[in-house]
Amino acid sequence: METRELAYFVAVAEELHFGRAARRLGMAQPPLSRAIQQLERRMGVPLLNRTSRGVSLTPAGAVFLAESRKALDAVDAAVRRAQRAGQEVPKLLVAMKPDGDAGLLERILPGYRADPDATEVEVVVGGVGEQSRMLRDGRVDLAFLHGPHDDCVGFDTELLLEQDQVAMLARGHRLAGRSALVLTDLDGEPFPRWPGSDVDGSEVRDAGQLLQLVALGQVVAIVPESARRHARADIACVPVLDAPRTSVLLAWPDRTRSRAVAAFVRAATADVRIDAISPITRD
Repeated sequence: METRELAYFVAVAEELHFGRAARRLGMAQPPLSRAIQQLERRMGVPLLNRTSRGVSLTPAGAVFLAESRKALDAVDAAVRRAQRAGQEVPKLLVAMKPDGDAGLLERILPGYRADPDATEVEVVVGGVGEQSRMLRDGRVDLAFLHGPHDDCVGFDTELLLEQDQVAMLARGHRLAGRSALVLTDLDGEPFPRWPGSDVDGSEVRDAGQLLQLVALGQVVAIVPESARRHARADIACVPVLDAPRTSVLLAWPDRTRSRAVAAFVRAATADVRIDAISPITRD
């Protein structure tokens, strides 16, 4: 099977329309249709349902879409990592969302820079949920991920930090003066909708937008304890006693041979102690 065939299928599966997929690929529709039919015959299973109403994925097609994306990402990753390895001045690219390291990076870097295998570090800040994809397709070498939300499949990881969670509320909110909450206290409150989630609420793509919506009273957010550091004066942070704990993970591709990556992991595990930030008292 060729990567070209995978790219054809992914385009059709994402567009669910042969015409749009053909335009996206810069080709005519008939050869695209024939290529998908040949792919299905060789695999021995239907990947797409074709009706007068449109195109949809079969169960086999849904699985093949996920696996095809991973395969194409792996090819892209191989090219990008080889290109970086060939640079005269090597760099270690580390992905995180804004404040996604919970303040740990400034503790890790001094130890890393003292390692003989260290190279220059470039931090790549992306939106919520982008870090796994950046690591998987080779745009970065390591990433700070967050459990249980981020996809860690195919990565080696080290747990760096576990945290309790707090509710971010507008200062004028009815619950802002409480010393602690439980999740049922927040029933009926509007929550933000992060990219990829199915929550019915205001979509939020970055921390700045979230803080603004919270301050205006348009949403209530349950966030890790470390987010307190960036709360504005018009926002209250109240511990949520029964919210699940979250974790900060350092992730890198499994079976990596990079000495710079190994040095960064060594520095992270040597200088960062797994602990809670301001642990909540539950008695």
